[in-house]
Amino acid sequence: MENENKPYNPKEIEHKIYQIWEKSGYFNPDNLPLKKGTKPYCIIMPPPNANGSLHVGHAVFVTLEDIMTRYNRMRGKAALWLPGADHAGILTQVVYERELNKQGKTRFDLGREEFYRQTYDFSINNKKAMEDQLKKLGASCDWSREKFTLDPKISQIVIETFKKMYDEGLIYRGERIINWCPRCQTALSDLEVIHQPRKAKLYYIKYPIVNSGDFIIVATTRPETMLGDTAVAVNPKDERYTEFLKNNIQIKLPLIDRIIPLIADKNVEASFGTGAVKITPAHDPADFEIAQRHKLPAINVIGQDGKMTELAGSAYAGLKIPDCRQKVLDDLSALNLLEKEEDYEQNVAICERCKAVIEPLISKQWFVKIKPLAEKAIEAVKNGQIKFIPARFAKIYFHWLKNIKDWCISRQLWWGHRLPVYYCQDQNCQETIVSLQKPTKCLKCANTNLEQDPDTLDTWFSSGQWPFTTLMTNQPNDFKRFYPISVMETGWDILFFWVARMIMLGIYRTGKVPFKYVFLHGLVRDKDRQKMSKSKGNVIDPLAVVTDHGADALRMSLVFGTGAGNDIVVSEDKVIAQKRFANKIWNASKFVLNAIGDTDYTNLHPDDTDKKFTKEDKWILKELQKSTKKITQDIEKYRFHEAAQEAYHFFWHKFCDKTIEDVKIRIQNNSKDADEGKLALWTVLYNSLKLLHPFMPFVTEAIYQKLPSRPKELLMIEEWPE
Repeated sequence: MENENKPYNPKEIEHKIYQIWEKSGYFNPDNLPLKKGTKPYCIIMPPPNANGSLHVGHAVFVTLEDIMTRYNRMRGKAALWLPGADHAGILTQVVYERELNKQGKTRFDLGREEFYRQTYDFSINNKKAMEDQLKKLGASCDWSREKFTLDPKISQIVIETFKKMYDEGLIYRGERIINWCPRCQTALSDLEVIHQPRKAKLYYIKYPIVNSGDFIIVATTRPETMLGDTAVAVNPKDERYTEFLKNNIQIKLPLIDRIIPLIADKNVEASFGTGAVKITPAHDPADFEIAQRHKLPAINVIGQDGKMTELAGSAYAGLKIPDCRQKVLDDLSALNLLEKEEDYEQNVAICERCKAVIEPLISKQWFVKIKPLAEKAIEAVKNGQIKFIPARFAKIYFHWLKNIKDWCISRQLWWGHRLPVYYCQDQNCQETIVSLQKPTKCLKCANTNLEQDPDTLDTWFSSGQWPFTTLMTNQPNDFKRFYPISVMETGWDILFFWVARMIMLGIYRTGKVPFKYVFLHGLVRDKDRQKMSKSKGNVIDPLAVVTDHGADALRMSLVFGTGAGNDIVVSEDKVIAQKRFANKIWNASKFVLNAIGDTDYTNLHPDDTDKKFTKEDKWILKELQKSTKKITQDIEKYRFHEAAQEAYHFFWHKFCDKTIEDVKIRIQNNSKDADEGKLALWTVLYNSLKLLHPFMPFVTEAIYQKLPSRPKELLMIEEWPE
């Protein structure tokens, strides 16, 4: 190897190596030299959101999925790693609207069609930038099969699924209480809502009993919603209210003077406040369920704009929520109906995307009747068709699916798959039509004035169909050849967002499970085990790390010392340690190649020669066999951290520290067994490059290209050592 004293420089090498890989065409499984009798191997990339740069979490999945793909490619399988990007509905719309705000514009200035066009261009540009970033991380994807969730053919399948589910009664439109984001102006599923502890006040309000001078005192953190109360509820076992319940008392709602009942419901917590709670069905999910059981009306006193409606009464209509709260408290105090207030800490629901406080509202939305789908998804894991790694996540999966509620899939957005739903505008008809193409007339009354539903589908409805839509819309035999895919690798934090929905929708549309294994990695944390966030200033930019230290160092640092499902601790020190290892591999290889010169050892196996190996030579060859077996077993069992650690320790502490030092002395002394030492060096280096390649592909391929003779064109298609 040239430049004897020059250290390994990933900046000079990695881009050139990736170009060689891409030019070879071997990322495409159709071009691979296959081993007879092997089954195809497929991973579908979890599609990154096409609205920004990759973060260190993306680097984790790239590393793990590339390890699996490269390993199986070297095992002689038709290994396909199919890449793609997600349009990311609400998040991308929020991001692009911020871009418009910088120009002093809103989406309404553009109109729906122009806003969609510009957002599409914005996403495609980001998608191209992300692809370049994935390449810098060493992702050996088949770019000829790359997909986007808004590709026309994929979109067609997505809306076909909607229509099929609607026709079979699994999708319906109904009024339910939903999570409403006043900032994003859309409904959100429960999984798109996060909860933050915040300090609040607990207010104790006197509710007068009709025809009595007595009161029932109700505790609430939201006095403004009392304007929509339709009952007061207590637990039937709470003895403080037994007489009141027997006498069927009526209550006069303060400020509004509406007469409401006192009801008993087992879901009321007697330990909260006074044990008596206000029931506001239109603005609290628990209250909505109680109201359904007791056939109570729901009164919307808060609108989608975050202001009080006319139903709140003329004194409060039009006020913003905080202003209304204060006015209600002032008015209650004036009437001597505010008993007291206390400090209180509560979990506040906020939008995962924009962090605005969520407002529970009753709204007409589209829902998936989820239990029939969930039952089959539970059975698929119970009977072993799908296995979780780590296995402990199966228990969490079962718990969630057994308690699942119908899934709200409509979003009040412009960006995404628009609902294939049309409404007849004839007031005497108002027929709802679900159709893959816009109907020319109403099927019921023949009216030609039809309007499409303005809503779009929840982005998880389309990404939940990702495994089969990507394969159905690719090469002619891809679906038959690669589905179900071999493994779905992703973060445990989207087990419910995505994995469960892929299983449900995959079984529903194809009759088969979408994948055989689910490998879940942990969250990335800093050296102090703190979650990474911009506010803490501890976010690591993976591309900056690649620039400074190389992709191999980053990849190895992410997998080293971290088991499946466990949080991944990453620090610059850890990356630098692996950069040193890459340099160690480089320098050791330089020594070996300089030592053997132009001698061709390619077809010379230690077992097939009459060379007399020393005790030290036999030891390292035996250790190589042991390490090969362990690394292979660890990768097969998804213990990538153990495989990486074994490869590291074998190469550095056994091969470099002992064998190279031993043979170096034998060569310097012209010992009679120097040639045997050189063959041992070659054998260990050649096989070590293969064993290390899935983890550190750039440096190993760069060295392989410098071998005096190579059995294969590229290390990436070499045969895995047995």
